[in-house]
Amino acid sequence: MSALWSVGAGLLLLLLWVRHRGLEAVLVHHRWVFVCFFLLPLSILFDIYYQLRAWAVWRLHSAPRQHAQRVRHIQEQVREWKKEGSKRYMCTGRPGWLTVSLRVGKYKKTHKNIMINLMDVLEVDSERQVVRVEPLVSMGQLTAHLNPMGWTIPVVPELDDLTVGGLIMGTGIESSSHIYGLFQHTCVAYELVLADGSLVRCSPTENSDLFYAVPWSCGTLGFLVAAEIKMIPAKKYVKVHYKPVRGLQKICEKFTEESKKKENSFVEGLMYSLDEAVIMTGVLTDEAEQSKINRIGNYYKPWFFKHVEKYLKADRTGVEYLPARHYYHRHTRSIFWELQDIIPFGNNPVFRYLFGWMVPPKISLLKLTQGETIRKLYEQHHVVQDMLVPMKSLEKSIQTFHVDLNVYPIWLCPFILPNNPGMVHPKGNETELYVDIGAYGEPKSKQFEARASMRQMEKFVRSVHGFQMLYADCYMTREEFWDMFDGSLYHKLREQMNCKDAFPEVYDKICKAARH
Repeated sequence: MSALWSVGAGLLLLLLWVRHRGLEAVLVHHRWVFVCFFLLPLSILFDIYYQLRAWAVWRLHSAPRQHAQRVRHIQEQVREWKKEGSKRYMCTGRPGWLTVSLRVGKYKKTHKNIMINLMDVLEVDSERQVVRVEPLVSMGQLTAHLNPMGWTIPVVPELDDLTVGGLIMGTGIESSSHIYGLFQHTCVAYELVLADGSLVRCSPTENSDLFYAVPWSCGTLGFLVAAEIKMIPAKKYVKVHYKPVRGLQKICEKFTEESKKKENSFVEGLMYSLDEAVIMTGVLTDEAEQSKINRIGNYYKPWFFKHVEKYLKADRTGVEYLPARHYYHRHTRSIFWELQDIIPFGNNPVFRYLFGWMVPPKISLLKLTQGETIRKLYEQHHVVQDMLVPMKSLEKSIQTFHVDLNVYPIWLCPFILPNNPGMVHPKGNETELYVDIGAYGEPKSKQFEARASMRQMEKFVRSVHGFQMLYADCYMTREEFWDMFDGSLYHKLREQMNCKDAFPEVYDKICKAARH
């Protein structure tokens, strides 16, 4: 009873302090208070609900039976929109704050919202080695479902909350992408409800133009209702080699060399300054040296990027065996390194042991509660960007990132880009090795100014025939955007499928110049 009184007294004092300082001041200058006391417990409840729901659906085998009914409901909503005169563009009814993108989708308030409640794993086909899923299935949900069956997917983008639909309509990448390509390249078929309410399946051999145009289209060609994704056999561990490298030229040479080796199941680099990095390679295995197993995903373990930094500081190489699921979601607990700006003491051993089991807070809840003041502060003093550039331009690209942003750590992730039709492909006629350069944090560059600096970055990326991930803030003009992306197939299909009155153009949906 005395413990309850103590907790109650503590909460009362906290509320009085918040009232004295003002809620907005606390949210801006002491955000960790709100996150630790409110968002972390709320995130746990979110997780429990979705895990129980996924378990219940699978146990009752209700998902396949209800899928067709749910798709018919989506078709009915689209046909109703047509009967009403097609006066507004359509979009999914999912609230903007639920997406992982930091962008606020204001179009949700003006467009016709089509409710799409599709969040189940539908079928695991071991013979074809394909899993069929609905678009709101998350990476955490999918790996938890497949791993006990002995399967995984070739590209498992890092954060648990990323959804299949977002990774197809936008894009997704992981440290296995130097073998398998982007997330879209591991998909073998999509099912969509089009602007006329019809249901269409597309694959490389069936409605192939639509199949290649869907990735990066951000829901502006139709509503995704199911996807078929390749599966590969899962193994218990990833044997990870950590190698510190110093000197920018040596870093780029070593990273390129390892990225070309197909015997590496995974390749990843973390740069801690312009001339200091740790390059990691991994191999899937069922065998492990017990003394070298590191269950890095356990709540009390150090954040992965901090753990990796130890090898750099000690200037030594190392080998560890990470359980496969821990490896796939190694950056999840710290949201790469973004959480250190929200909870500065989050990697402290005391915090990890007492409260680490509640980390991370849901990105969607962070968005929902950030308020206009924090949003503007983040926009002007914070970057979250992924730029995809040819591997041959890596050194020049890192130098540009350093001058324009000066944000560290920087994430390096190689990927193979095939010469397929669609918005994103190499300049030549052959498959080319690219690299994702991820910058997340507060720029230290003295001349940083959000709009001007990012426009400079975008100009550079266009000059090397690179691409900007569309979840992030984009400042390009329409002409610049279509100079970066190949819109030929996309525009052809929008014309053929009567999308122009049904969905906004992708540029109008995601670029700041169009939304302001």
